[in-house]
Amino acid sequence: MLRWLRGVILGISVLVLSFAAHAQEVSREQIKGLDEQVQEIKSDVLGIAAELNQLEEKLLYPSNTQVAIFVSLASGETFRLDSVEIQLDGKPVAHHLYTFKELEALQKGGVQRIYAGNIRTGEHDLQVSVIGKPLGGADFRNTKSFKVNKDVGPKIVEISLAAQSITFKDR
Repeated sequence: MLRWLRGVILGISVLVLSFAAHAQEVSREQIKGLDEQVQEIKSDVLGIAAELNQLEEKLLYPSNTQVAIFVSLASGETFRLDSVEIQLDGKPVAHHLYTFKELEALQKGGVQRIYAGNIRTGEHDLQVSVIGKPLGGADFRNTKSFKVNKDVGPKIVEISLAAQSITFKDR
């Protein structure tokens, strides 16, 4: 009888352990499935966020009134750019203080969109002020004004900065 009882207990123990192992396998598979679902949801959310940003930009800056101003450093410039201020029709629209990493990116040929906004068609005054310091020189401030002709459709303005000059291109 004792042997029979041991056999039953041993059988039940094996059955319980095999059930626990099977439950762990199912749990791992379920967790793996949940991880995949979470990754899909994250991907969907990022896609929706990108679409919302595009729609927001189209609503805020319709193409017939949109103007975008970009800043870059002239090729080979090594001066330290501290800040840029942009005024449009006498009103400040952008002001940026540059970090070391931003300056390094500009020196490597990067371009910064410093302003995007809406203006009516016609002629507008654009004033650019730059504060910086050339290698081994004293701090300087350079200000230059330009005329921007806005037609129907988007307008792109490119400002190229150098230690002694500011150049302007519009499309």
